[in-house]
Amino acid sequence: MHLTEHLAQSPVLLPLLVAAVFLLAGVVKGVVGMGLPTVAIGLLALWMTPAEAAALLIVPSLVTNLWQMQPWGQLMPMLRRLWPMQAGVVAGTLGGTWWFGGLGGTWAPVALGLALIAYAGWSLAGRRLSVAPAAEPVLGPVVGCATGLVTAATGVFVLPAVPYLQALRWSSEALIQAMGISFTVSTLALAAGLQAGGSVAGVSWGLSLVMLVPALAGMGLGAALRRRLSPVVFRRCFMLGLLALGGHMVLREVLRG
Repeated sequence: MHLTEHLAQSPVLLPLLVAAVFLLAGVVKGVVGMGLPTVAIGLLALWMTPAEAAALLIVPSLVTNLWQMQPWGQLMPMLRRLWPMQAGVVAGTLGGTWWFGGLGGTWAPVALGLALIAYAGWSLAGRRLSVAPAAEPVLGPVVGCATGLVTAATGVFVLPAVPYLQALRWSSEALIQAMGISFTVSTLALAAGLQAGGSVAGVSWGLSLVMLVPALAGMGLGAALRRRLSPVVFRRCFMLGLLALGGHMVLREVLRG
C-alpha cells in the first residue's frame, strides 16, 4: 500500500507513527552521531515503500546533517580533503538511481535489509581499517561511488562510507564532521535522483518538513542521554536492533516470494 493510501485510511495514526520513528531516530543520532536515516528508513519501510520512506527523510536528514557539519571554521579544509569522495557519492547515487529505476523495485526491501545486516555486523565485529593518506585520492572516489550505489538501491548511505571515514583515523570531533558532510551530500544527491526519476510522486513533502520537529527533539534528547549513558553500550544495543530489523526485512520478503 502506498503512502497516500495510508494517509487516506489513517490521517492521524500514520503521522503519529512516523513522528515516533523520527523521534527514535533523532535520539540515536544525538547519542552516536549517526543513524537517523538508517533507523528511519529501516522502520518506515516496514509499512511503506523504500522510496516513500526516503522522501520523508529528506528534510530531517538534510537539516540535522547540516548542523552536524560544524564547526564551520574547519569546514573548508575538510571539504578539500573529502571532495573526491563526495564527487563519487553524487555520481554513484545519480547513476544508480537511473540504473536501478529508483527505490521502488521489488528487490529494494531485501537490499535494504542486507545493507542493515552488513552494517550492523561490521560494527559489532569491532573491525576497523587504516587508510594511508597517499591512498585517499584513489580510494575516496571508489568508496564514494560505492556508497552512492548503495544509497540509490536502499536509501541508506552509511556503507561503505562510515567504515572508510573511520579508517582515516580522525579525532572523534573530526569524524562527526566528516560524516555530516558525507551524509549531507548523500541526502541532496538522493533527493535529486528521486525527484528526477519520479519515484516520489504523491509523497507529502510537507510531512517531511513536519518530521523535522520530532527529529530535532530526538537529537536534543539523545545529546542529553549521551552525557549520562555509555555510548559504547548504547551503540551495541543499536546495532543489535538493526541486525534484527534487517533480518526481519529479508525474511519477510523471502517468505513472500
